[in-house]
Amino acid sequence: MPMTFSIIARCKKTGQFGGAISSSSPAVAARCLQAKAGIGVAASQNITDPYLANILLDMIKYDITPTDAISELVKNTDFIEYRQLALVNLNDPPAIFSGQHVLGVASQCIGEHAVCAGNLLENTTVPQQMLDAFQMAEGSLAERLLIALQQGLKAGGEAGPVRSAGILVVDKLEWPIIDLRVDWSETPIDDLYELWKVYEPQVEDYVIRALNPSDSPSYAVPGDE
Repeated sequence: MPMTFSIIARCKKTGQFGGAISSSSPAVAARCLQAKAGIGVAASQNITDPYLANILLDMIKYDITPTDAISELVKNTDFIEYRQLALVNLNDPPAIFSGQHVLGVASQCIGEHAVCAGNLLENTTVPQQMLDAFQMAEGSLAERLLIALQQGLKAGGEAGPVRSAGILVVDKLEWPIIDLRVDWSETPIDDLYELWKVYEPQVEDYVIRALNPSDSPSYAVPGDE
């Protein structure tokens, strides 16, 4: 039952989609974030049904807008009032839904290229502060998502301590180019950002390793000559 604050977004410059999320529950990113290259990114949180994010991504493959996709899902899904959903595609305005049974202090905001939402929050300003931080940040999509997540924590985050965090980014390939998680920690967002800074200079190299191993660089690990 993730008690959560999150951001999902697109990068118009690169075509990437991604999301970042944190919660007091363990392994929140494993359940709540889904993305498909060239299609979009979705979040399903608050008494989570992970399947709903996949349904939304399947719907927008057929040129259904995020707003219409969420509206259709809401009309045809049991227990939808317990869910909080967000959806971003390539060109249309992002969309979000928060059911009447979403837990605690819930809030949400929609920007031009991103959606921020949360439940069981310390205060209602958390999503807006996350969105503001994302829109002001520079760098890669992953960097901007994590800056937003850090700002969410600074703004108050959840009413209680967070324990897990994760980031997911897709680009032009079937698999995510970034899928990093801290599944249980006293400081998951700081740990996730530190993990990202280790992985950041290697992201493109691992893409090359998948597409053309003959051009892939060495990392000088034992036995790698």
